[in-house]
Amino acid sequence: MKNQWINPAVAVALTGSLIAFSCFKRAPQQDITKDKTKLEVILQGLQFAHYQPKDLNDDFSHKVFDLYLKRMDYSKRFLLQEDIDRLSKYRNELDDQMRADNVEFFDVANEIILQRTKDAKQYCSEILEQPFDFSKNEMIETDPKKISYPKTREDMKDSWRKYLKQQALIRVADNLESQEKAEAKKDTSVKIKSMQTLEMEARKRVKDNINDLFKRLGELDREDRIAMYFNAIANSMDTHTEYFPPKDKENFDIQLSGQLEGIGATLQEKDDHIKVMSIVPGSPSYKQGDLKAGDVITMVAQGKSDPVNVEGMRLDDAIKLIRGKKGTEVRLTVKKPDGSKKIVPIVRDIVQIEETFAQSAIIKSGGDKIGYIKLPTFYADFNRQGGRSSAEDVKKEVLKLKAQGVQGIVLDLRNNGGGSLDDVVRMAGLFIARGPIVQVKGRDGAAQQLDDNDKEVVYSGPLAVMVNSNSASASEIMAAAIQDYKRGIIVGSKQTFGKGTVQRFFNLDDNVPGNNPVKPLGSIKITMQKFYRINGGATQLRGVVPDVILPDPLVEVDRGEADTDAPLAWDEIQKSEYITWSQPMLDYKKIRDRSQARTSKSAEFKLISEESKMFRDQKDKTEVSLNLEKYRAEDRKQRDEAKKLKDASIEFADFMPTFLPDDPKASAPSDSVKNPRGTEFLKSIRKDVYLNETVNIVRDLKN
Repeated sequence: MKNQWINPAVAVALTGSLIAFSCFKRAPQQDITKDKTKLEVILQGLQFAHYQPKDLNDDFSHKVFDLYLKRMDYSKRFLLQEDIDRLSKYRNELDDQMRADNVEFFDVANEIILQRTKDAKQYCSEILEQPFDFSKNEMIETDPKKISYPKTREDMKDSWRKYLKQQALIRVADNLESQEKAEAKKDTSVKIKSMQTLEMEARKRVKDNINDLFKRLGELDREDRIAMYFNAIANSMDTHTEYFPPKDKENFDIQLSGQLEGIGATLQEKDDHIKVMSIVPGSPSYKQGDLKAGDVITMVAQGKSDPVNVEGMRLDDAIKLIRGKKGTEVRLTVKKPDGSKKIVPIVRDIVQIEETFAQSAIIKSGGDKIGYIKLPTFYADFNRQGGRSSAEDVKKEVLKLKAQGVQGIVLDLRNNGGGSLDDVVRMAGLFIARGPIVQVKGRDGAAQQLDDNDKEVVYSGPLAVMVNSNSASASEIMAAAIQDYKRGIIVGSKQTFGKGTVQRFFNLDDNVPGNNPVKPLGSIKITMQKFYRINGGATQLRGVVPDVILPDPLVEVDRGEADTDAPLAWDEIQKSEYITWSQPMLDYKKIRDRSQARTSKSAEFKLISEESKMFRDQKDKTEVSLNLEKYRAEDRKQRDEAKKLKDASIEFADFMPTFLPDDPKASAPSDSVKNPRGTEFLKSIRKDVYLNETVNIVRDLKN
């Protein structure tokens, strides 16, 4: 095929995705042809475009084989050891099959998992017909790494029995707890049920859930299933190189841009019905007014065309019918909770996913006003002119805060998984004068330096950036630039995620000529470059270590790039030329000492440290009792420990956040609290012990 891989798509992606276990149905010949074409184009792309392509040899074959089996049956409840033995003959052959565009291994593995899924469904049905004995002393191992594949079908059935028993046990224990509380309070509204009734009801709920699981698995088509195999190949190159079927790429774009064209309703598939779970405020559905949470969508029509029945349809397919271009009409036939039916016409429009976007507030603490900006992701819209930009939105929030006379700013990047590289560069430039922000290096040639070329410093006052182990990619670039320039203090409970690579999307259809019937093939996201700080070190693997490290209850948990399946290595290059911030010089030791003095006296942080110790002591205890009394005793102990921290979590008396409206001249900023999103935002701020300490650190910076 003609090579077109030197023309990358414009979207830069800095996040990851999840892959699910799948199964079912042998493919017709046209699908096999399509899969072979996909494999050929994917492998061509990996070899031509990847930052550090691996040779297609036995070592690579082993990686793909092991990763695919792990994802196909992570719980080790579907496959038998004899299945693993049968598939093991392919362990050294996958590289040869890839070069021949051969998907034989996938077909064999798929047939096996199809049969084992049918077996598991039957086992579950039989198991759930009989009551569970919760007085029996037995244990279940919950860590798949510590168990082996079952050797016989009886072993497999027993594995499912223990799993289903555990699920029922959890529900019985919860209901017993509720009944005991009701009895203690003499609450007669709660009906007291016998143990026999509680067990029967719990088993029925487990049966409903397990039936939903097998139904979802049965709805997966070949494109869903083979995507997991292609992803095992892509991810074996590195963690963030991925294959996206066409529908998954669309969802990725929505996540990155924070907006879509549609009606603005959250939907759920339940019992063969498409149910409305919530309405997005300000969306077309919200403005039209007739569609409500709890409605069931039965038919979907495009304008005045004939409606399509969506009862029993999988959710993905129903959503395809409901989404559409701005300005077009969709007519939904809905069944209301009272049984009545109604046709709801909605004109589609741009729907903003508000939880994606930046928010700000003023926090009054100790007589000071500190600005707070929360940024969930570095969003940008690569597909539409005039879409929202995180850099522009943060600039607006900074200007709003300045207009209110804040004496410092906290930028919260906790749990921010990344996004647009261009927005990182522009956003860092809000806080420094002209200069380099990050270095980017491909597999050939020297590193390129990305600079902020705007001399203006939008905000020059005290600054703190909050991070945690889920702050990744673009977040790490932002934090690293602020740290290297000594422009502000980085505050966090642990080093950041450590994703220091750049991905670009390629449309696979661009590499197949004409109107080939195999189209659409989807897209592939390929790691093409690595990030380097302006001090020369990579953010890959090592991330950014905060200047002030606060206690973390999960400090022992392996979280980050190093814990992924195939991370690229850390290295360093020559540093950039840059001038550090000097107005004023930061006294890091003084700042750390003051923070340490406060946290050592803090009741909340003392409990967090105790929780960390408790977690460290218990993290290897992965066996759980299936005896009701023993389970409840252990559960009570853990809940009592958790309750200590919850009870100690207070609304800080001198910590009064105020939500800001879009107009900084508004006379009553707190009016925006009437916005539901603003209300939840303020509620989360008032009890945030980490934010409270970061505000104290910013107050130290101004003194």
